[in-house]
Amino acid sequence: MGSNKVIDLELQGAGSKLGLEIWCVENLRLVSVPQSSHGKFFSGSAYVVLHTTLLKSGALQHDIHYWLGNNANEVDSTLASDKALELDAALGSQSVQYKEVEGQETGKFLSYFKPCIIPVEGVYYSGQVHSKPPTYETRLLTCRGDRVVHVKEVAFSRSSLNHRDVFILDTASKIFHFSGCNSSIQERAKALEVVQYIKEYKHKGNCEVAAIEDGKFVGDAEVGEFWNFFGGYAPIPKDPPSTQEQPQSLSVKLFWITLQGKFTQSGSGRLKRSMLESNKCYMLDADTQIFVWMGRTTHITERKTSISAAEDFLRAQERPVNTHLAFLTEGAETAIFKSYFDDWPQTVAPKLYEEGRGKVAAMFKQTGYDVEEIPDEDDKSHIDCNGTLKVWRVNNGKLSPVPVVEQRKLYSGDCYTVQYIYSTNGREERLFYIWLGNKSCVEDREDAISLTSGLVDSTKFEPVLARIVENKEPSQFFLIFQTLIMFKGGMGSRYKSFIAEKGLDDETYDNKKTALFKIQGTNRDNMQAIQVDQVSRSLNSSCCYILKARDGSIFTWLGNLSTTRDHDLLYGMLDLINPTWQPILVREGSEPDVFWETLGGKTEYPKEKDIKRFVEDPHLFVSTYTKDASDLKVKEIFNFTQDDLTTEDVLVLDCYSEIFVWVGHNTVVKSKQQALSIGLAFLKKDVLGEGLSMDAPTYVVSEGHEPPFFTRFFEWDASKANMLGNSFERKLAILKGQSQKLEAPLRNSNNFNTKETTPRRPSPTPNGFRRPSPTPNGSRRPSPGPTPNGLTRRQSLDSYTIRSTSSDAFSRPDFNNNNNNTTKNRRFSSPPIPRMFPSASSPDVRTADKTPSLPSKDSSPIPSQDGVKLVNYPYERVKVNSKDPVPDIDITKREAYLTEEEFEEKFSMPKTAFYQLPRWKQNKIKMSLYLF
Repeated sequence: MGSNKVIDLELQGAGSKLGLEIWCVENLRLVSVPQSSHGKFFSGSAYVVLHTTLLKSGALQHDIHYWLGNNANEVDSTLASDKALELDAALGSQSVQYKEVEGQETGKFLSYFKPCIIPVEGVYYSGQVHSKPPTYETRLLTCRGDRVVHVKEVAFSRSSLNHRDVFILDTASKIFHFSGCNSSIQERAKALEVVQYIKEYKHKGNCEVAAIEDGKFVGDAEVGEFWNFFGGYAPIPKDPPSTQEQPQSLSVKLFWITLQGKFTQSGSGRLKRSMLESNKCYMLDADTQIFVWMGRTTHITERKTSISAAEDFLRAQERPVNTHLAFLTEGAETAIFKSYFDDWPQTVAPKLYEEGRGKVAAMFKQTGYDVEEIPDEDDKSHIDCNGTLKVWRVNNGKLSPVPVVEQRKLYSGDCYTVQYIYSTNGREERLFYIWLGNKSCVEDREDAISLTSGLVDSTKFEPVLARIVENKEPSQFFLIFQTLIMFKGGMGSRYKSFIAEKGLDDETYDNKKTALFKIQGTNRDNMQAIQVDQVSRSLNSSCCYILKARDGSIFTWLGNLSTTRDHDLLYGMLDLINPTWQPILVREGSEPDVFWETLGGKTEYPKEKDIKRFVEDPHLFVSTYTKDASDLKVKEIFNFTQDDLTTEDVLVLDCYSEIFVWVGHNTVVKSKQQALSIGLAFLKKDVLGEGLSMDAPTYVVSEGHEPPFFTRFFEWDASKANMLGNSFERKLAILKGQSQKLEAPLRNSNNFNTKETTPRRPSPTPNGFRRPSPTPNGSRRPSPGPTPNGLTRRQSLDSYTIRSTSSDAFSRPDFNNNNNNTTKNRRFSSPPIPRMFPSASSPDVRTADKTPSLPSKDSSPIPSQDGVKLVNYPYERVKVNSKDPVPDIDITKREAYLTEEEFEEKFSMPKTAFYQLPRWKQNKIKMSLYLF
């Protein structure tokens, strides 16, 4: 790999901390720009900007931008380009470099400086002191852009105004916001953010704000005041027809750049990865975007030549000023660049995520906790899981209610609609799942989506709708069922007809068939039995299984890599299915011949623990389409916030393992089915080249009804979510302190009972189930004694446990019933009840009482210990790799032991601000500081 042996002193140590670092070219050298001046750019200067983020993989990601003011000289501009390349080399040639030109900046660059940057005339000088002018200078600014806003100062004259843009007139006592009649609502709203910025930082919050509409001039004092600055009102001339030609669909071209900076075309159209050689540099011409790809073994001088050649190429071609240049090194390609190649290989996810979790588990053990592994944050519920559940099966084009005693059984050949009602923030919310079995027929799948969407659209509650496919269920789906058995086969008539027409065997489980069930879950509030092919290759050393033989024999198989938690789940599932079963305990490696005979013979099976793919930070996209979802176009919103959820738009939040389609009140999308289609089109498009599965859970979320498992990705302000009006009206109301007038009243949960909703009452109801109550003394009922084979097992779900002596509970419709055959519903408002854990005397299960309680919310108050403020310790003693660690501290809250001063020094924010961040952001920052 080519590198520069001498690194600029100003760049040494760059990229070691998160956030922004900025340098400016001054007197042919780089000087650091203090944080207080970040976002202030002089038109006569050239800058280098480095943005560093921490990925969930544990790696640092660097984005380098060099910004050139319109009046910057060529020498400074060239030096900034060279220093950006030098910085990339110092960071291991793993960053992407972007050329930014004043007024044409990329959305990624502008997202660092929200709401905007306003270039200043002149040249940057380090240490310069700005004297306040004797009088406030009136300025006229134009604002363009509905996602990121480009702000430019224009001549203060009537001729600068037009009908297509938004203007800001900044005077000494008042700021005027002028909306051209042809500007969009989103552009007007974005310009208000600039008004807010000017008010706070230029006027110290002490000035009035007036909103002026183009064409409104009669009887409005503020309108007259605005035009008086221009010498009185006069009509603005009609905007001339746009002279900008529609971009032609140019074929993509790939050029090899020689050492002399000459271009040789080496490909066009759909490209192949093999066209790129590691010892060469290439330019990919994609019309409005130009990429320079630099092979890993090229020298830095070759890279400089290639960059200069690409810039000369743009000038010679007279490309539009909004053509963007990006420079990347082999191994650090962007998703957009890779999308131009047909055969770009998928990268293998590193194991850093799982390794990091293992290290955290090891740290718990060092402090005396006996844990096998740390619970995954994604496996925690973000909603109340004690609500009311109702299930329908799709059958012959209709939704048929599933009896409550059957609601915990799903069949692979069928499709289901699941309604879940839960409480949040004092009101009832509804969540609908469309569950599609892997072996279900196309007609049932189409009916499931259409019927459920129609059901959801007919309600006035704006429920969340989710489409999920078997084996791709989100953890929350299992948590609301608490216990679930997933069978092969189907109960629907279409499934029966399909296998009859094809002459296939009916796999639907009955007590005469051999069946193998994989047991999974995280605890007794979340466990599943999944029927898999009854062959030995279905086994996995990291799991536990129940094997039911044709003759009625029951085997429990414990994989060598399974944990005590897995064993507990296995015993819990046995208790739930049939506590009278007398299973034969089989450990991996000591199986009897009859076990393998039941599975059709012993064959190879996976013997390594599945490594979970780490999921990177979520990405937000705004979507547009002309005819239908198949014409979907998306644009990423970088460094997104809640304010980017504009009510006129449909946005997609890509979390890799699942996606959310957010639908604003004022968008043209009016049905849940249409929104689902947008989500499926997004999965197919796979903008980031992540290898998204078409079966990934897809949620449709309506504005104002965002569930906690969506809002956890934002710093959420519920008052904003309840506002009415378009995005411009809302922001104007906030700016003028009138937001309460636009707030929609919170719904009263007492008025939310409908025909399909079970009223909340303590007595059992026919369409759901509720969790059992504790005994009078507050404890759980005692566990049964050891079974005849010596295994100690407990009742896992108390009133759900079967008391029957039937030899096959899988096939019985009443496996949820108790002795008196009374089905108890889970009450909507029931608090969580702790489960019984195995005793220390159990031969196979160790106590879980020592397992530490990890945080379960997305954000948390400043930690304390039993209400007492924690003792302060220096950073060097509380970090993970400390040489002199403090004993007996809560290792999940290492940062809380720092003093306020040291905390702010390390985190670049006070503790109060840190604990308001979403939990996933907190953990990322703590990881970078060796505090997690």
